[in-house]
Amino acid sequence: MARKQTEAMSYGIIGLGRFGSALAATLAEADKELMVLDRSEEKIRQARNYTEHAYVVKDLQKETLRETGIQNCDVVVVCIGDKVDVSILTTLNVINLGVPQVVAKANSPEQGEILEKIGAQVVYPERDMAVRLARRLISKRIFNLFELDQNVDISEIKTTRKLTGQSVRDAQLRNRYGINIIAITRGGWLTTDVSPDYVFQDEDTVIVIGEREKIKRLADDLAR
Repeated sequence: MARKQTEAMSYGIIGLGRFGSALAATLAEADKELMVLDRSEEKIRQARNYTEHAYVVKDLQKETLRETGIQNCDVVVVCIGDKVDVSILTTLNVINLGVPQVVAKANSPEQGEILEKIGAQVVYPERDMAVRLARRLISKRIFNLFELDQNVDISEIKTTRKLTGQSVRDAQLRNRYGINIIAITRGGWLTTDVSPDYVFQDEDTVIVIGEREKIKRLADDLAR
């Protein structure tokens, strides 16, 4: 897969365990250009249902990776958290091939620290999911959190009587809380074209983006 001179991002996934498979399937569903590598012929056979760039690799040495063309991807995610030595060496090889953005899965802080030191962005899928679940349990009015970075979230907030009947202009969520509305949904209806004159209704769910603490402050105020 040659790197294209377009705005469309291309992605590479190394390792098709549960995390890698779910990530690859999600990217494919979003119609992203995708390459996947794994040593399992069965997993690669399944992956070919959603990408033609699926290759069986028996080792993850630098030259083997180069032959697949994975260096032409804009982002490569190394999903080999359980084998620390293989994870670190593979990540290092991908970085040395010149991939612009390399993300690596880690199962422990120690593994993550090494991966960060060699230049990878690190994700902790199990820990991150636990943190998001805890936030949902703690704040009943905030759900479906999507963490953009360590401080900024996209969140869905259920309206209460404090918002119902007010217009977006009158509610002044941006001025009062420093957050922005990006969509409103109710039942099967959704709009991203939110006018200042829109009046909040019962059962509305407001999708907002902003700093985590500001979103929590809004949710707490609505619950009072």
